[in-house]
Amino acid sequence: MADTYLTRVGYEKLVTDLEGLKKQKVILSREIGEAAEKGDLKENADYHEAKKRQAEILRRIHELEDKLKHARLIDDIKVKDGEVQIGVKVTLQDMADGDEMEWTLVGPDEADPSAGKISVYAPLSEGILGKKVGDEVRVSLPAGPKRFKILKAAKP
Repeated sequence: MADTYLTRVGYEKLVTDLEGLKKQKVILSREIGEAAEKGDLKENADYHEAKKRQAEILRRIHELEDKLKHARLIDDIKVKDGEVQIGVKVTLQDMADGDEMEWTLVGPDEADPSAGKISVYAPLSEGILGKKVGDEVRVSLPAGPKRFKILKAAKP
């Protein structure tokens, strides 16, 4: 698996989620045992539902453990002043209407556009990564190409 880029807060959230899933796994194991004691497993809906939930929880536990194993903390990445990179808050000016917008570039697991965080794999991010303050860039977006000027780029 490739590196998973996370902020320290995002890393801690995944650790907490993993702990919760492991607790759920223990509870489900108990439920499966109780359901199995009820008799014929072929027609035991409680047993089959618990096994299905257990499989999903085990899949999610494996996924989180893998992400945490390959985690790289964005907070620890050295950033060049004025360069757009993961972990940087960037201020852009739309060249068409002069509107300004601020985005923090994060890994896909922490992307939350409503909180001003976009994935480094989003089309906008891909168009500005590696650029510097003062650069004017043309970015291909799903709605069509747009031009932006990079006004600021710094660690939040």
